[in-house]
Amino acid sequence: MSSEEKYKKAAQVIIKAGILPFPLTDTLLEIIRYIIREEDLDFIMAFKRRLSQTMEQLKKSSKMSEEEILEHVNYLAKKGVIFNQPNSQGIMVYRLLPLMMVGPFEYLLMEKIKYTEQEKRLAILFKKLFDEAKDLIHDKYEMFIPVFKKLPPIDRTVPVIGQSVSGEEVKISVNKEVEVPEEEIIPAQKIEELVDKFDDIAVGHCFCRQHKDLLGEPCKVTDLRENCFTLGKSARFCVEQGFQRMISKEEALNLLKASEEAGLVHKAFHPHSDITKEETSICNCCVDCCATFELWREGVLPLINSTYYLSSVNEELCVGCGTCVEKCTVDAINLNDNDKAEVDKVRCIGCGLCAHFCPQGAIELLEGMRKVYIPPLRETS
Repeated sequence: MSSEEKYKKAAQVIIKAGILPFPLTDTLLEIIRYIIREEDLDFIMAFKRRLSQTMEQLKKSSKMSEEEILEHVNYLAKKGVIFNQPNSQGIMVYRLLPLMMVGPFEYLLMEKIKYTEQEKRLAILFKKLFDEAKDLIHDKYEMFIPVFKKLPPIDRTVPVIGQSVSGEEVKISVNKEVEVPEEEIIPAQKIEELVDKFDDIAVGHCFCRQHKDLLGEPCKVTDLRENCFTLGKSARFCVEQGFQRMISKEEALNLLKASEEAGLVHKAFHPHSDITKEETSICNCCVDCCATFELWREGVLPLINSTYYLSSVNEELCVGCGTCVEKCTVDAINLNDNDKAEVDKVRCIGCGLCAHFCPQGAIELLEGMRKVYIPPLRETS
């Protein structure tokens, strides 16, 4: 098999590891070549049938010795291609990662960028890859929609709950419209409670904002960069590979509070989007740069989010200033004919930014776990 054929085979295995339907293009192959050495390709192919394997399983699937496997793992882990951490039984597991959500795109851009030509080239290639995925999905839009509807939430909103800029506590009420079964598992809703759960917390630079920096499109919302968090074994992995640094809970909370004041949305991520499992990371997202927001707006992915809150406007207090409209990252609030803020209940991801920044204290958060699903926006001719 030629080198070109091997790279194509390996690329197909990596594509299957993720949820994005990336087309096998020259762009994708160039990214794979940038990240993976030719001598790693046979090892990548060992994950064709099983994405997560123990050392004993890898010995059989790769037909390599433990020493050979570890040489590949040590190199590929530093490229964000292999995740190597022990499971709950203490057994080391090696998992092949997709190109993004979560993989090389995130890990390689978590370190502080140096604006090298290589970094810029990789950023351009990923942007081109996203554009190619967009063209594919728009071309076969009706075919992808049923598939998208079956996807679990990609992330979970952890709301900004505290004082609004008016000095009032953000009000929280039970949402009578949403029935929550008694046995429903409700994960931590306060960022302080979430952080307190973990002994190991690491922070790195926001890969989305750094990607935009490399493209020459710096964020217009904030200058904050080092506010991307990983937790537990994900934190240990990131620190071992040099992607992030360990921090105290106090420093984490200070960075998260600064992110709130900058108008960023806290998003928590769970293994396989299962909210009954412990969180792996926390992103602080802006409308400018966040990949999930941008890929939705550009028609690459639907917006699929798990949230426990829904914004509700008190029209008697609302003065129609439009602050909430400006702060909303998903265009879920508009001013109605009476110049009062009105919330689109389908779009609202319950982040609480509108309530936090409302100068009149006119917005409260209604409780009730729900899934937000908005199809990818479609270009109209």
